[in-house]
Amino acid sequence: MSVRIMQGDCRDLMPQHGPFDMIVADPPYGDTSLEWDERVENWHHLAVQCLKPTGSIWVFGSLRYFMAEGRHFEAAGLRYAQEIVWEKHNGSGFHADRFKRVHELAVQWYRQDAAWGEVYNEVQKTNDATARTVRRKKRPTHTGHIEAGHYVSEDGGPRIMRSVIYARSCHGRAIHPTEKPVDLLETLIRTSCPAGGLVGDFFAGSGAAGEAAIMTGRRYVGTELDLRYAAAAQGRLASILPLGAAA
Repeated sequence: MSVRIMQGDCRDLMPQHGPFDMIVADPPYGDTSLEWDERVENWHHLAVQCLKPTGSIWVFGSLRYFMAEGRHFEAAGLRYAQEIVWEKHNGSGFHADRFKRVHELAVQWYRQDAAWGEVYNEVQKTNDATARTVRRKKRPTHTGHIEAGHYVSEDGGPRIMRSVIYARSCHGRAIHPTEKPVDLLETLIRTSCPAGGLVGDFFAGSGAAGEAAIMTGRRYVGTELDLRYAAAAQGRLASILPLGAAA
């Protein structure tokens, strides 16, 4: 399995490693005054250039981020497809907030020169649907012996996954301050990258998307600008890969 994380700027490195079946991006949202939380310019155009016509881009962000950056996605040649809401067990908040923030958005974009019906999307399902209740009366053991009826209720079955997805955040065990849960990333990868396909991660952070790619049988290339996190992500992926599996 080809898995690789590089240290450096995604704008310099990623175009050399496409085309990607799917791109995942968790850029700085620019919502805070933290030193590292500055919006990255001009990565959108480069992402489109190294995305397959059948591919799509999943971008994490706040509503404020997408309201400010939406025009850049459109100018780069991307079209909005859909979004999911990641519901956390634990959140954060700003001084001006009047509700505790326990959610983030992940928005899917695809190329404007592609037809939506041609973009790879594997519908995800869950087995928590409530089936029609089945009631069966158990036959009496002896003729003439009337027993109380015995009923069985059967629930379950598949349904399309809902757009609000609950996943525990990584508080207390995160490598990176904005680390995303692996199981959430696995869902997005299964949805938008075919088995054996190539996932491009423009802001790798802790390497969580790389772990999700490994777990779902996809190839992976990621970049991380911060040397400390790039090294931590490389160690993370090396620890779960078979010997000699990394590119």
